[in-house]
Amino acid sequence: MLVDTTVFITGATSGIGRSCAEAFARAGARLLLCGRRADRLAKLAATLDTEVHVFGLDVQDRDAVSAAVEGLDPDWAGIDVLVSNAGLAAGLAPLHEGDPEDWDRMIDTNVKGLLYVTRAVVPGMVTRGRGHVINIGSIAGHETYPNGAVYCASKAAVDRITQGLRLDTLGSGVRVSTVDPGMVETEFSVVRFHGDAERAEQVYQDLDPLTPDDVAEAVVWVADRPSHVQVAQVVLLPSDQASATRFARRG
Repeated sequence: MLVDTTVFITGATSGIGRSCAEAFARAGARLLLCGRRADRLAKLAATLDTEVHVFGLDVQDRDAVSAAVEGLDPDWAGIDVLVSNAGLAAGLAPLHEGDPEDWDRMIDTNVKGLLYVTRAVVPGMVTRGRGHVINIGSIAGHETYPNGAVYCASKAAVDRITQGLRLDTLGSGVRVSTVDPGMVETEFSVVRFHGDAERAEQVYQDLDPLTPDDVAEAVVWVADRPSHVQVAQVVLLPSDQASATRFARRG
């Protein structure tokens, strides 16, 4: 069902985005991949056994997002599936002690960046009468945890935006979904702790987190449902996690 479909994945240079690219390639999809690190994109493209077009893009830059989508070759412009994966967490501090620069990075990427890409891509889907938007959310969008207020708020916004888009495109032929993982071992915590790899490693200590491949498998499954089936939301947790703050650590 996904053979020869055009799939656009943001934040494809690592983690969940990279795994989604690999999983969709195995399913026979054509891939549009973007991210901030063009060198990583080129290396990834060379490993994929499918038709791939890559380009450097920071989703925080509204004009660049618009220009990139509008400038696609006609052969690539008919995007069938959009996976809005670009996102990050920055800092883990009480709200009243937080760094506003961290807040800006999260809001500009997780919320505004997702909006910019949605605005650039979805009108074409509506015009063609078909398409599928899959936003990568988080368990953090369902509940707030200590020292994570702004990140949780940004992912709650993804949840509200996803539901709003589903309402606004009702009857257009566009499906709208979200896949919301719990703990996934990626560069996420290294980024959150500003490069402190030792502190990031402790997040995953004595438990088995999800892998990026686990999440990618769910994303491809959502995309591969028959056209009359719309999977609204998937919440995916490791067996050692029961909520955003409750874990079973064996150590």
